[in-house]
Amino acid sequence: MKQILQDMTKGETIVAEAPAPHLSKNSLLITTSVSLISAGTERMLVDFGKASYIKKARQHPDKIKMVLEKVVNDGLMTTVDAINSKLRQPLPLGYCNVGLVDKIGENVTGFKVGDRVVSNGPHADLVKVSQNLCALIPDSVDNDTASFVVVASIGLQGIRLAETTIGESFVVTGVGLIGLLTVQLLKAHGCRVLAIDYDENKLALARKFGASTCNPGTGEDPIAAGMAFSHGRGVDGVIITASTKSNEPVTQAARMCRKRGRIILVGVTGLELNRADFYEKELSFQVSCSYGPGRYDPAYEDKGQDYPLPFVRWTEKRNFEAVLDLMSNGLLDVKSLISDRFLFEKAPDAYAKLTKDKSGLGILLDYTSDISSRTIRKVPLKPNVTFKKNIPVIGFIGAGNYASRILLPAFKTAGAQLHTIASLDGINSVIHGERAGFIEASTDTADILANSEINTIAIVTRHDSHANLVSQALQANKHVFVEKPLAIDFKGLKQVEDAYKSSHASGSGPHLIVGFNRRFSPQVQKMKALLEPLNEPKSFIMTMNAGAISANHWTQDNSVGGGRIIGEACHFIDLMRYLAGSKIVNVQARRMSDTPGVDITEDKASIILGFADGSFGTLLYLANGSSNFPKERIEVFAAGGVLQLDNFRKLRGFGWKGFKKMNLWKQDKGQNACAVAFLKGIERGMPAISSFEIFEVAKVSIEVAAILRNQ
Repeated sequence: MKQILQDMTKGETIVAEAPAPHLSKNSLLITTSVSLISAGTERMLVDFGKASYIKKARQHPDKIKMVLEKVVNDGLMTTVDAINSKLRQPLPLGYCNVGLVDKIGENVTGFKVGDRVVSNGPHADLVKVSQNLCALIPDSVDNDTASFVVVASIGLQGIRLAETTIGESFVVTGVGLIGLLTVQLLKAHGCRVLAIDYDENKLALARKFGASTCNPGTGEDPIAAGMAFSHGRGVDGVIITASTKSNEPVTQAARMCRKRGRIILVGVTGLELNRADFYEKELSFQVSCSYGPGRYDPAYEDKGQDYPLPFVRWTEKRNFEAVLDLMSNGLLDVKSLISDRFLFEKAPDAYAKLTKDKSGLGILLDYTSDISSRTIRKVPLKPNVTFKKNIPVIGFIGAGNYASRILLPAFKTAGAQLHTIASLDGINSVIHGERAGFIEASTDTADILANSEINTIAIVTRHDSHANLVSQALQANKHVFVEKPLAIDFKGLKQVEDAYKSSHASGSGPHLIVGFNRRFSPQVQKMKALLEPLNEPKSFIMTMNAGAISANHWTQDNSVGGGRIIGEACHFIDLMRYLAGSKIVNVQARRMSDTPGVDITEDKASIILGFADGSFGTLLYLANGSSNFPKERIEVFAAGGVLQLDNFRKLRGFGWKGFKKMNLWKQDKGQNACAVAFLKGIERGMPAISSFEIFEVAKVSIEVAAILRNQ
């Protein structure tokens, strides 16, 4: 397939070739016929990509504080690397797609192959979209018209929040593409409409759609126009669809509204509000979220769980359907909004015009390529490569943020031979595969596992897939590196143990390592060397000041991420096990009492581990601390001395004979050394971490989570 991406560092708009996305549950694969460039939104993204670093920072002042905090905690170079990695990730463009259903995933209902549908899929000739973000197109609505459905739904959601009634007077501030559609939708609701904009050509279209107009650029006063339009009473409401840093749209809206009027922000504007303007009139102000209820809800968008209609009448999908019904009945004129059209392959020309010509509205992209060329699941990146013998040849499964920013550079630096990289969406495998030097990008994990050239698999996917993928790789006699955790439940752990035992039935077999990189960091290695000569128990206090994350984040879902103890705290369970150098014989845990209305129960906990040699340690995993405190602190008490490590940068010894400190300029959590140890272990036949410790830590992590969940 091919997809449009925006380079956020160089500012280029490119058409990239990638493997066809993997069809997953609750989703459809759609071959695109036409898509709409949303002029306002996409022009803003392209302009941001072309901006300098300083201008980018000025557009997001809220991020500056986060950057400064990261510099203090992690160091300047680590922060710079993280920023550059983020900006090097190209951004997919587009969200107004029309095409034909090519394949249907498990659990999908209401669609069949060949159906003509509208979706919020990106500008790509083949898209994967959740069933709740697709709607069937009536025969009476053509493709060009249907391509405006999603962007019209943005305006419709704003109108729904305004709770308009027949005969009310409403103002639309900013009549770009969304604004002009909002004007028509308000008229369809039986409202009188006043359109405000500086562009006379757009105002002429608004008048064509039945609106009165006001042009501040010619000296007209918006507030006076609003009062006159409402016969001196003040307008019933204002829908702001403009995109500006100015506070004026909100200020003007407040001053032209009647008492208890409604102001809905659909676009982007300054929000320095005057309390008096709102207080005296008891005005309502609300920000509209995209296409409607369900937006950004993983249960709705990813898992296909619909909201019951009697309780949530209008969802994203039902808003799509409502707009299609209006189009079918001839109540929306979108043909007047089509300003240009280009072949999909010429998309860079379309975006060049978009940024130069601010008057453009609806730009259509036509997709004419052969369907068979869009569904290929492997794309060559670096042909004619000959691999050296006796050096691991790696297939990478997963190309997300951690894989691309940390693990791929680590394996490349360690000298690994990189064969194929796979991701579910396909585009990430191409982006990061080309950068790292893989010979092939794919969305077919089965092919990677079956490839005889590949003898080593790296698994960096969502946690619920780890156990199954590790088992398959071991059964295929491949060495395995899996990012933590090994498994998220005892069933998955047993599956891996059985596969490992089977692959080692003859006495030897493929190596298995979990990405417990912290034990390989230079400062932990120094701590291990200092502790090694001691023949006495040790005491540990390890604090993970993890910070809060949304309850909706996939890592918080026990069935997907396994929760933060299994998914993250396992790092420090392994680290304590490594520094103790002794088997874990006792496990205790206590979590903070439940907070009313909060579903998260295990990200504020204390874990106590007892070891066979008499050592013990407390692991504090806390999501309620300050970001100014070290994110990770390790303290070891032994032999009258203390070792303290903060954020894998500053190691200090207190009362430790012959050692005072070991500080680093750049944070080093051991990822590079971990990759080296894994690869060298394969070459030398010596596992980097013993299988006994790997399974022990996995078992204890799952056991701790079970204790916390049952309290």
